[in-house]
Amino acid sequence: MDEQTTADPADTGVPGDTGGSSDAGGTSDAGGSSAQPGYGVGPWPGGPAEWPQGEQYDPELLAAGDTRNVIDRYRYWRMEAIVADLDTKRHPFHVAIENWQHDMNIGSIVRSANAFLADTVHIIGRRRWNKRGAMVTDRYQHVVHHEDVQTFAAWAAAEGIPIIAVDNVEGAVPVDRAELPRSCVLLFGQEGPGLSDEALAAASGHIEITQYGSTRSINASAAAAVIMYEWCRRHAG
Repeated sequence: MDEQTTADPADTGVPGDTGGSSDAGGTSDAGGSSAQPGYGVGPWPGGPAEWPQGEQYDPELLAAGDTRNVIDRYRYWRMEAIVADLDTKRHPFHVAIENWQHDMNIGSIVRSANAFLADTVHIIGRRRWNKRGAMVTDRYQHVVHHEDVQTFAAWAAAEGIPIIAVDNVEGAVPVDRAELPRSCVLLFGQEGPGLSDEALAAASGHIEITQYGSTRSINASAAAAVIMYEWCRRHAG
């Protein structure tokens, strides 16, 4: 497994994109001068004399306001403190994505992984991925890279974590009836081609999402959110 990767501002894969330095609503992750009116919170009332005590608080955010897309619990907290707090309660499921075609859905999947408190997101194949859809959440989510499926599968085997492939292939079990282990890595494929044969072979289970309309498949990031929610419905709390 390669080293943990972080949000590289120059590594977005989108011409003219500087890496997605803003949260939803066009707000700055650093604190807030670019906030839209009414989004986030302003400076802490009462000035420095009234600031809360604790290493988790960022003096710049307390002074200028916090317009980041974070839950209220983390208002005015330093980014490093938020990550450290999340690390104390992350869920024991991982998310993996094959990245052979520079799929535009990866950023959205990372954002959902953060929302559902996944342990780690694993990018398999191309290191570069579009971070715009992550809406800065990749700064709070552990993301690692594997050169290929073989390397990824070796990591999972060494950790004793079963790989559950999500794809509507022959023999896949609908997720509502499938076994979904508490400790597992949920493996998703590219928009269109789905998972490679090698990835399907590396998995110990294959699940799919029951659909009711005419389309054969649903958007990859939407599918990932559905499966992560189902995991949380069964195991979180």
